[in-house]
Amino acid sequence: MNHPEDAPEAFQAAWNSHDMKALAALFHGNASFVNRFGHYVRGVEEIVGLHAPIHATIYSESTLDNELIDATPIGDDAAVVHFWSRLSSGPAHPAGPHAVDTLILAVLTREAGEWRIKALENVTLTNPRTGEIVLRDDKKTA
Repeated sequence: MNHPEDAPEAFQAAWNSHDMKALAALFHGNASFVNRFGHYVRGVEEIVGLHAPIHATIYSESTLDNELIDATPIGDDAAVVHFWSRLSSGPAHPAGPHAVDTLILAVLTREAGEWRIKALENVTLTNPRTGEIVLRDDKKTA
């Protein structure tokens, strides 16, 4: 990635191609990752290990559609990036095709001229009163 703002599109491209090498290349070797269920892993091998089995099975036909919210520099070589992410699962998912919206916060740092993710956290949008998953464009109020 040439700029922190490239993170949403790069993450989307790696996910949509189900390419674990491309996914790994987005992260620093000692990066941390928290998935939408609160599962924490550290290190690029563990990040790939978390994703490879689901990309081979329930998310084998899934796609992401990401949208940058903002990128805030916190120095010359660090930035915080927020982006929306809509996961559309395919028929391989036990619940069948459906969509889930999440909000992703990623901390990126630049080393040797390349931006990579140092930490990423993914939060599922839900109605705080019911726990029901909510899509961003639903007319329901949370």
